[in-house]
Amino acid sequence: MTASFSLVPTDQLAPEALHAAFVRAFSDYLIGPFNLALDQWPGFVLRQGVDLGLGRAAVSAEGNVLAFALVAPRPALARWRLGTMGAVPQARGSGAAVQLLQDFVNRGREAGLKAVELEVFVQNERAARLYRRHGFVKQHALHGYQRMADAGEARPPSPELACTQAEALAWLREAEASIADLPLQVGADVVGVLTMPWTAWRRGSAQLVFTGDVETGVIVRSLIDGNPAQLDAEALVQALLAAHPGAKVSVPQLQRSDLGGEALQRCGFAAEALHQALMRLDLGA
Repeated sequence: MTASFSLVPTDQLAPEALHAAFVRAFSDYLIGPFNLALDQWPGFVLRQGVDLGLGRAAVSAEGNVLAFALVAPRPALARWRLGTMGAVPQARGSGAAVQLLQDFVNRGREAGLKAVELEVFVQNERAARLYRRHGFVKQHALHGYQRMADAGEARPPSPELACTQAEALAWLREAEASIADLPLQVGADVVGVLTMPWTAWRRGSAQLVFTGDVETGVIVRSLIDGNPAQLDAEALVQALLAAHPGAKVSVPQLQRSDLGGEALQRCGFAAEALHQALMRLDLGA
């Protein structure tokens, strides 16, 4: 299929049009359709760290959104992240996605960035091939994990583990500056805009951020341990399990093995087969 289209900044599109294109593009996604209501769209954009002024959409002469590439800036790292890219079903094969990706890389180079990055499910081979063809190189596997906490009486964590949200965000900013290729979603910009209550615990070289409870399930939003042994991360995870007996505890597919994933497995968490790769293209700036 060939189509005539132009690239338009995504902040110039009606939110309804961009949202509708997003829903259609991900209606047959690898991990299932995104059932994202229009009133949830602004929150989704915020949680992805997206700057709509940096994003671009391929728009047909008739004004239809064919494809889009949403961009999240990482100014402290002199990078951009390709937050979400997709094409509506009838526009696949039109070249819109390829042009959007080329434009993303070219604009990043023109902006003097050091690199651009993205995450992709490794099982999504078509997308992974496209990114490799444009020079993106896998840096880390990003796994998800799950485990049911053992039943029993809840054991509150040691008061020494507690830290304030301000302290947790400051720690995350330091971690992002010192650890190469830390996924944006586990860092301060995304954790700081979580709309649900969140808790942070810290021990030694590790910090854990989580949401939820026994009734709703617990989600690990960020687990980072800069020590290769990951003993502090292991202690934090054990404390989390002890404090939430019987709860389903899950970790999204954003966890690097070398920063806490090994600790999770030692605590009995099972890695999910479906996982992502963090890919980066260095721009030489």
